Amino acid sequence: MSRKVIVTGGSRGLGLGIVRRLLCDGYDAIAVARQMNDQLSSTLEEAERTRKGSLRFVPFDLAEVSEIPALVKRIRREAGPIHGLVNNAALGTAAVLALMPTVEIERLIRLNTLSPIVLTKHVVRYMMADGGGRVVNVASIVGSTGYSGLSVYSATKASLIGFTRSLAREVGKGRVNVNAVAPGFLDTEMTEGMDEAHRAKVVRRTALGRLPEIDDVARAVEFLLGAGARSITGTVLTVDAGSTA
Repeated sequence: MSRKVIVTGGSRGLGLGIVRRLLCDGYDAIAVARQMNDQLSSTLEEAERTRKGSLRFVPFDLAEVSEIPALVKRIRREAGPIHGLVNNAALGTAAVLALMPTVEIERLIRLNTLSPIVLTKHVVRYMMADGGGRVVNVASIVGSTGYSGLSVYSATKASLIGFTRSLAREVGKGRVNVNAVAPGFLDTEMTEGMDEAHRAKVVRRTALGRLPEIDDVARAVEFLLGAGARSITGTVLTVDAGSTA
């Protein structure tokens, strides 16, 4: 039986990259996102051709925190035991704190911190009852390094790191491993909005002289979900091409 992994924010960017990597490695992926798009649709069609039923899309707005228990119950009923949960969905809103509306601050904290915590709460209950599982939280290097204009986003990512370390101790005896990955700036839409000088500056900070790609982070997530990470829990795996080295 294939191992089933829930990936939030699985319709585009890093989330879709993680979904594709997991499908290649024989997992069954459950992509949770607000809506279908062309990228996810083509991935779904390809998955149906190569391994029928290996990818399912569950439309859901994770800002609707009160509906998360019913979501998890439905996924568990329809899919069976859940091997992994990848908390990837997040808002990356950039703004100077002094000028940021309080409603926007609340929106970021709700989706980036409260939502994954509540989702994990309900998923790990099933994992422990089913004999174990893996949780991977997608944090960020800015959760520990800081970055101007990303103070609220950085706060939400730092909170995920603290959540990861403490939850690992809570659920370890239930055979649930909890880890985080901390990507740096990725060579994707995250840097497309930068001008050349700014992008070059970010690249110069890296030890490898390049930015990591989506698949680099996806492979790190895949590792933490796999047998090779059976004794790894409560840790943060940094994937930033040496930006923080």
